[in-house]
Amino acid sequence: MITETALLEKLPRGLFIGGEWVDGSAGTFAVHDPATGDVLVEIADASPEDGIRALDAAVEAQDDWAATPPRTRSDILRRAFDLLMERADEFALLMTLEMGKPLAEARGEVTYGGEFLRWFSEEAVRIAGRYGSNPEGTGRMVISQRPVGPCFFITPWNFPLAMATRKIAPALAAGCTVVVKPPELTPLTTLAFVQLLVEAGLPAGVVNVVTTTTSSAVSGPIIADPRLRKLSFTGSTPVGKKLIAQAAEGVLRVSMELGGNAPFVVFDDADLDKAVDGAMAAKFRNIGQACTAANRFIVHEAVAGEFADRVSERVRAMKIGRGTEEGVQIGPLIDQKAVDGTAALVKDAVDRGAVVRAGGSAIEGPGTFFEPTVITEVAAGSDILREEIFGPVLAIATFASEDEAVRLANDTEYGLVSYVFTEDLQRGLRMIDRLETGMMGLNIGVVSNAAAPFGGVKQSGVGREGGLEGIHEYLSTKYTLIPAS
Repeated sequence: MITETALLEKLPRGLFIGGEWVDGSAGTFAVHDPATGDVLVEIADASPEDGIRALDAAVEAQDDWAATPPRTRSDILRRAFDLLMERADEFALLMTLEMGKPLAEARGEVTYGGEFLRWFSEEAVRIAGRYGSNPEGTGRMVISQRPVGPCFFITPWNFPLAMATRKIAPALAAGCTVVVKPPELTPLTTLAFVQLLVEAGLPAGVVNVVTTTTSSAVSGPIIADPRLRKLSFTGSTPVGKKLIAQAAEGVLRVSMELGGNAPFVVFDDADLDKAVDGAMAAKFRNIGQACTAANRFIVHEAVAGEFADRVSERVRAMKIGRGTEEGVQIGPLIDQKAVDGTAALVKDAVDRGAVVRAGGSAIEGPGTFFEPTVITEVAAGSDILREEIFGPVLAIATFASEDEAVRLANDTEYGLVSYVFTEDLQRGLRMIDRLETGMMGLNIGVVSNAAAPFGGVKQSGVGREGGLEGIHEYLSTKYTLIPAS
């Protein structure tokens, strides 16, 4: 396996504009290892002018890329998938270094992120329309699909590879060109991935990358440019709202995958073995730093004690450390702000009467670590039940009836994903209809799949990524009428 030093030495460090690696007009900035606080590398810092240059390149490449045969676009994505699988260990290590997740989880993200390349390589050749007579019999209708046009992507720090491939792959499959602004905290994986796309045969200008410490200053002019036709963002709801408002000026197509506050409902007839396994996956995957992470554990009062005992035992046994260490299950949070925010939510809950069953504190020393935590007897109104935790804290409240469980689960402005554990099939089917979320896991703690539409309702966003629906976010429908002869 490649060493950390060798991996970082081969990494591109510039902006990628028009097929060339170039310096950033604003100088450079440092990317840190959250497990140690050490600087990994210095990379290019883009200015607003660099952002517009990247959009210029995408606009220039748009017509040729849209006219590229679907099979050619498909083959490029498939080659990218094959290259990624060959270098899975390198990409996993890079994500662990810049984001902190355990290496085993990073390998899982390579598999998951790669599936978007493979899935949309297959969808590229299946873009279709329809043809037929109009009802009056006076003409023939041709319904065709065209690429939306140049796209701007703002990706999050928590899944550096998968969030890039989940946006870039369908855009390329549809025939759209792209400008990507990766997060300041974890930009390195995107740089490595774009270098891989070039090796796979991607033409110059089709994908462009601007890394920056001044996100809004760089993003604003790109979004305001009338040549841009699509904006996609994954991140917090407050930022998403601002971006939607900016996009409205140009009537841009938008895809917004925003905040979550996922309920994890355990009924009294649940298989507790499944529920505990599901809880560990739904809560502690990615150190709790996922929009799909279970946020509110709503457990029937008849089984809440046993459920709490079992998850607490599992949590106390979890190994904490740098993600590169053997057997580590909990790495660092992304930065000190994340640690402070998690600690504040736990303190508020405890001040309102919650009981800490495991963990509960930040860890002193280098890096930004917080103990995996279980708290019970969480009172209604606690901040931890209203806000997205984004940390390794499992908070348990109880319910007595199905109607109460539904009320508690839906008592949020968010609606991304929910998890339900019950052995009653009819109850499970009722939950599909009654819970106000865009996705649901029934007796399972992880739902994401490249072949499934990912997205939420209410303030968790608009649009879908992945699945049959994913490519249509990058296509516009055109209707043509041909008069009957």
